[in-house]
Amino acid sequence: MEYHEIGKTGMKVSALSFGASSLGAVFHDINEPRAIEAVHTAVDGGMNFIDVSPYYGHYKAETVLGKALREIPRDKYYLSTKVGRYGKDGVNTWDYSGRRATESVYESMERLGIDHIDLINVHDIEFADLNQVVGETLPALVELRDKGVVGHVGITDLQPENIKWVLDHTPEGMVETIMNFCHYSLNDDMILDYLDYFEEKGVGVISASPLSMGLLSQRGVPAWHPAPKPLVEACRKAAEHCASKGYPIEKLAVQYAVSNPRIATTLFSSANPDNVRRNLEFVEEPMDETLVREVREIIGDQMRVRWKNS
Repeated sequence: MEYHEIGKTGMKVSALSFGASSLGAVFHDINEPRAIEAVHTAVDGGMNFIDVSPYYGHYKAETVLGKALREIPRDKYYLSTKVGRYGKDGVNTWDYSGRRATESVYESMERLGIDHIDLINVHDIEFADLNQVVGETLPALVELRDKGVVGHVGITDLQPENIKWVLDHTPEGMVETIMNFCHYSLNDDMILDYLDYFEEKGVGVISASPLSMGLLSQRGVPAWHPAPKPLVEACRKAAEHCASKGYPIEKLAVQYAVSNPRIATTLFSSANPDNVRRNLEFVEEPMDETLVREVREIIGDQMRVRWKNS
C-alpha cells in the first residue's frame, strides 16, 4: 500500500481507503457483523482513512461504523464525515446553515463514539446555495477547527466547477481538501483538468467511487444510476472485454483509480470483508496498461459524459 499526504493537512493516507456508505445499506441490505468485519479488514490491510456521512442510510452508516470503531485503536485511522445532507424515514433533507452544521458535527461524534473528527466536509455542495456554503457553512466548520473539535475542513461534490467556484470565493486555508467522485476512473478523468488549480491553492484531492457507482462492474449499474444509456452500454461492453481477457473490470478500475500520486486517496465502499480483501490484493498487483488503453477505446466518445448527482 502506498501513502500520500492530503494537501498540506499532514494526514498521510493510504492510496486506497474505506468509504462507509455501504454500511448504511444504501446499495442493498447488509449483514451488520460482516459489515463491521469489513471495517476491521480494511484497517488491518493498511487502509488508514475512513469516510462516512450522516446522509448514508440516514444516520445508519455512522451508527454501524461507530460499532466497528469501538474495537480499533484511534491512532490507526483518520476519520472523515460530512454536514449538509441528511434524511429521516426515507426522505432526504438538506440544511447547510451554520447552526445545523455545528449541531451535526457533535451528533456525528456521538454516533461514531469519538471525540475528534479529523476531516469535516460540506457534503455535495451542488445541492446548496454556494454563497451560503462560503458565508455560513464553512465559517461554522472553521470555528470548530479553531476550537480543536475537528482537524481539517473540506468540501465534496460531483461537479468540479462547483468546487472551483467555492475555492475562488474563500480565503486560502479555509478549505483544505476537496472530494470528487466518478471523475478519476476508466471512463472519466475530468478531475485531471483541475489538479494544477487545486495544487496552486494548496488543497488536497480525494477521489471516490473507482467503479463509477457500478458502471465499471460486471454486475452493472443499479436502477437509480444517473448515467445516460449510451455510456452504460459502452461500459458494459468494456466489462465484457475485460472478462474475455480473464481480468475483471473491477480490478482494472481500482488499479487505475489509485495510479495517480497527485490524488491522495481513492475511496471505495463495501460491507463485505471479502470484497475489501480483494481490493487490497488488486492494488498490490501491477496494472495492465494495454488493457487500460483498450477499455478507453471501447468507451470512446462516451468518455467524460456528464450526469447530475441524485
